[in-house]
Amino acid sequence: MAHQNTFHLTIASVGETRYDGAAVSATLPGTAGEFTILAHHEPIVTTLKPGTITVREGGGESKQFEIESGVLECSGSRVVVLL
Repeated sequence: MAHQNTFHLTIASVGETRYDGAAVSATLPGTAGEFTILAHHEPIVTTLKPGTITVREGGGESKQFEIESGVLECSGSRVVVLL
């Protein structure tokens, strides 16, 4: 179960899940500029441009994902990125 300071993040494209788990933060390339999602973020839906998604996990580890485009939806403690 997700810790209080984490949220559930899913990064997926058709036929492939690139990340599915708890995250402390996710920094994404939004079409209006780079932004970071943290736990308890206000609900948002936005488009993404080519760049890198950086996911910080609870143990201090980071993972990076190169993307071409996508859509992010943040609602409650769940964030979904569709590529």
